[in-house]
Amino acid sequence: MRSAFGTTFDVPSGYLNTASIGVPPTPTAAAVTAAAGRWASGRDGPDAVDASIAVARGAFGRLVGVPVDRVAMGASGSQLVSLVAASLPEGASVLVARGEFTSLTFPFAARGLRVVEVDLDEVPAAAAGHDLVAVSVVQSADGRLVDLGALRAAGVPVLLDASQAVGWLPLDLGWADWVVAVGYKFLMSPRGCAWLACSPGALERTVPAAANWYAGDEPWRTVYGLPLRLAPDARRLDLSPVWLSQVGAAVSLPYLASLDMAAVRDHGAGLADALLVGLGLPPRGSAIASLDLPVAAADRLAAAGVRSSVRAGRVRVAFHLYNSVADVELVLGALG
Repeated sequence: MRSAFGTTFDVPSGYLNTASIGVPPTPTAAAVTAAAGRWASGRDGPDAVDASIAVARGAFGRLVGVPVDRVAMGASGSQLVSLVAASLPEGASVLVARGEFTSLTFPFAARGLRVVEVDLDEVPAAAAGHDLVAVSVVQSADGRLVDLGALRAAGVPVLLDASQAVGWLPLDLGWADWVVAVGYKFLMSPRGCAWLACSPGALERTVPAAANWYAGDEPWRTVYGLPLRLAPDARRLDLSPVWLSQVGAAVSLPYLASLDMAAVRDHGAGLADALLVGLGLPPRGSAIASLDLPVAAADRLAAAGVRSSVRAGRVRVAFHLYNSVADVELVLGALG
């Protein structure tokens, strides 16, 4: 059991795989376990999770700097990105970073839109003339950060994927047209929850392509029959919730929103930079580090108890609240 940032985590030494799966605080795990028990014994009604959904929605808004009435709830990042793709006109041009995570790019390509790839550092300068820029705040493959200031100044509609950023990086993204993120990484929630924050103008032009009973103005009164009567705010884009996931998110997200996110960034990115410096590499200021290691070195990490992942042919490690200098030393020791 580890204590960090005012809570506890049942996470082993060497767990550096948060960019794949975030480990929940013990109160989050306990809340989900209790909810599963209520479900197993038939003690919950279908509306029992409504309060959790509202709590998680509001906390996500605080974490990205967007009012709660502009935050929609879904189940996956690609599902929410697909709403944005459905809202673009035929023949629209979408600029993305080369090597971007495909849950962000495939919805646009699958719709037959023109998708243009450039290197991440070139995205802001290349934005002009495109109908949308879709880019991750932090790249999944290697932890690189996009230049948000330059992107904002480009003046082109922007969709930001904050899945590898929110939860460790201070964010104030109210200027972006859309911000999407999943809950199961640095937000330390169960898989099955995601959110889409919209600017007022973007919300007006986002097509509710997955409209369902939970997107209704009053979900428990709009379950049968026409006419269409969707919620007047971002809830019109909601998907029917994944119950246990929302229970966990309602614990993890408010906890994270209560923290000094600059301190969280300094902790995680500081550990990642300490590892890079220990390997003779320059610091990068990201909680995610990508290491060009031979296969044998990756095997040594696994044998030493280091949980990491391989992305784009490189070993990826990620540091979060529950990591410490001991995790850095474990990696350096395993690599000799």
